[in-house]
Amino acid sequence: MALTVLLDLRLKADTLAAAPAMLREILSDTRAFDGCLGVDVLVDADDAAHLILLERWASVEADAVYRAWRAGTGASALGSLLASAPQVSKFETASDI
Repeated sequence: MALTVLLDLRLKADTLAAAPAMLREILSDTRAFDGCLGVDVLVDADDAAHLILLERWASVEADAVYRAWRAGTGASALGSLLASAPQVSKFETASDI
């Protein structure tokens, strides 16, 4: 079953200028990762330092493999942009509602 992941990011104010280029590079790898169906970046209309990454994965397993890769050999410099730890929420589509 497909999985939707919301990654809630709060950027440091002094990283706003550098963030787009770094995120493009990081998300290039994410979008190319096996099982990734797409990633959209949503910017808070009232706070440019608040982003939501809307990720779509082919399965829970594909997402788990990706998260393990990012925690290991696929680690990125994303943390250097962040004012606080990212919040991750995972959702499956309810087909009976």
